[in-house]
Amino acid sequence: MGSDTIHYGNKHPERTKPDPGIQKALTERLPKGELPCAVAFDIAAHLNVSPGDVGVNADLMEIPLVKCQLGLFGYQPEKRIVKPADTVSETLKAAIEKGLENGRLPCAAAWRVAKELELRKMEVSAACEALGIKIGPCQLGAF
Repeated sequence: MGSDTIHYGNKHPERTKPDPGIQKALTERLPKGELPCAVAFDIAAHLNVSPGDVGVNADLMEIPLVKCQLGLFGYQPEKRIVKPADTVSETLKAAIEKGLENGRLPCAAAWRVAKELELRKMEVSAACEALGIKIGPCQLGAF
């Protein structure tokens, strides 16, 4: 790897240990060497581990995360595909504001809002964009 290459594993303490089961599943499921968000969550569900554990192991294996289900990162050629919503209903705005932690909407809370209001995840992130609300932290540890 060149000196300008991102080293995802560097964001974790040196003592962070890989999980062989998760790493095996990652290796088997990544034909392009990238980990789509939806696949990471599927692996977590099948192995009964947290999405964060899958994210850590992907980092340790230097596997980039792609295709965030909120549209925030991992798309080509633009990196992010979410655009601000034209309008945000009062119900959605209230649900987002209720989920805020330190002025940000955690990814898990965005997913919860989408489920509760029967919306697509990207509709919640589009509302956040329109409202000037940042989403984070990511459940996989990307941000």
